[in-house]
Amino acid sequence: MVKHIILWKLKAEHNTAEVKLGIKTGLEGLMGVIPGLLEIKVETETLDSSNVDVMLYSVFEDESALKGYAQHPEHVNVADTKVRPYTAVRSCIDYEC
Repeated sequence: MVKHIILWKLKAEHNTAEVKLGIKTGLEGLMGVIPGLLEIKVETETLDSSNVDVMLYSVFEDESALKGYAQHPEHVNVADTKVRPYTAVRSCIDYEC
């Protein structure tokens, strides 16, 4: 299995409940659509001690499934319309488990 975790800092003017809900709904809606995607969860409710605004936690069957996810048209659409326009900083870690 491969875990894929992303942390986003949103642009200040876009750090709203509406934007966060769009990211969460869009990404979590990919479950059952992307081959090899086993689990996906987006956290948008952070404590004051956090220095990022949104976290994506996802699990894939293998590295090939992760690569497929990155290029899948449904994922690209969500990323291009719900995530990238609002993101100031993106950090990612992928690892096998």
